[in-house]
Amino acid sequence: MTANPPRRAWLTDIVAPLALLLILAATAVPFVLRKCEPAMESYRYIYAAGAAVLLLARLFSPSSGIADLRLRRLMRIESWSAVFFCAASFFSFYQPRELRDWVAFTLAGAALQVYTSIAIPRRARAIAGKNK
Repeated sequence: MTANPPRRAWLTDIVAPLALLLILAATAVPFVLRKCEPAMESYRYIYAAGAAVLLLARLFSPSSGIADLRLRRLMRIESWSAVFFCAASFFSFYQPRELRDWVAFTLAGAALQVYTSIAIPRRARAIAGKNK
């Protein structure tokens, strides 16, 4: 097929980064605004909203039209990062006073997100170079 993945551009270019910014902001609250009670009560809901929106954005940007198997797998890994963020959201409600579990899942999701944000464009460029 084509080197550029046939994805819904508004999901991957607008909605997913906004959801990641919500997750980032909510992750910083317990460490930065520890003394502010309203912020400490609401960061879990902001995090959960960001994780849910990211999961929906990843699920509705299909990778089935991509011919390259490695690129499809990288996009599937990108979807798994959203699943890790949703698991972190669950643990933030399950044990609200413990930072250990949800921070671990957040770091795992962030590691996958960083890896795929580097690997997907590299693979797309390699495919484009091979097709020339």
